[in-house]
Amino acid sequence: MKQPLTDNIRIAFLALTMLFINACSNDHTLSNLDATVFVRHKDADMPAYIKGNGSEKVFLITLHGGPGGAGLGFQGNAFDQIEDKYGVVYFDQRGSGMSQGNYSEDDVTIDLMAEDVLALVKMLKRVYGNDSRFFLLGHSWGGALGPATLLKDQSEFLGWINVDGSHSPKDLYFEYIRNFERVGAAQIELGNSVPFWESVYGELDEVDRNTVSLDDFNRLNSLAFDAEESLIDDNFINDVKVGGIDISDYNVLTFFWNILKIQSILDEDIIGELSFTERLSEITVPSLILWGKYDMVVPEFYAQEAFDNLGSAEKKLVIFERSGHSPMFTESNQFAREVLQFMDQNK
Repeated sequence: MKQPLTDNIRIAFLALTMLFINACSNDHTLSNLDATVFVRHKDADMPAYIKGNGSEKVFLITLHGGPGGAGLGFQGNAFDQIEDKYGVVYFDQRGSGMSQGNYSEDDVTIDLMAEDVLALVKMLKRVYGNDSRFFLLGHSWGGALGPATLLKDQSEFLGWINVDGSHSPKDLYFEYIRNFERVGAAQIELGNSVPFWESVYGELDEVDRNTVSLDDFNRLNSLAFDAEESLIDDNFINDVKVGGIDISDYNVLTFFWNILKIQSILDEDIIGELSFTERLSEITVPSLILWGKYDMVVPEFYAQEAFDNLGSAEKKLVIFERSGHSPMFTESNQFAREVLQFMDQNK
């Protein structure tokens, strides 16, 4: 999709500004990146934090969860290892992290947010050169934004990495119910945290099993995080030792205002409505699907569904046996190995 001339001028101006700043910095080298650029696109200014080794001009663009997460939330052991070899772009999406802008419920859509990602690619090419190459990684909500972006223009990307991604929020509500029943029955049989899992069944009795309710969805989503904590307490899955959002990296007021604002805008449009399942076959770039076996937030069912439906001739599914929703933190060494191997093979 062509960008309006005014948007291209703005992007070019910001890119040239960053080139000047980077040229004047004694610390800035492609092999030791630590830069921040801002993408200005359709009434939003969105920061991208670029770190790692860009000597090959190969970059991994990350799409965080949420809506309302933050790009720097990926940082930790796994991504430290990835940064040793490749550049990593931690992107604060529209209405997330430290992004700013004037936007409303009338004009913020996943379609527009996908355009933002492609605007980021243009920015990075202007800063680091047209010979720059890109992989795209999305976690959780980023697993919906990723397909939305690729379906607009996948020619910009060497590969797609789906980490516990929600490619079909439309169906997640009912899968929550089924997954809680499956995992709950198994945990009770093992004698693990029986009072907790019995309380989960009590919660399920209170939700509407026939019609998607946003309030009930939020209730089940919160319960999913509680369930993972229970699995950690029983040493059934690994705890998160390193990683996650460090709030000190952000202006707290901006960060939390963004979370509340973007969720209020997008939730009603995606919960029970949004699905890319039927269009995954149109995505043909090499794909890597990484999933925690005991992901309660976006259950493992979606890992197999993504693998089966992606149109990629080269695709691989990896299940992390000791992980829930965030295997990059709970089995970080294996996670880094899988990502680096995939990038090495497809760069």
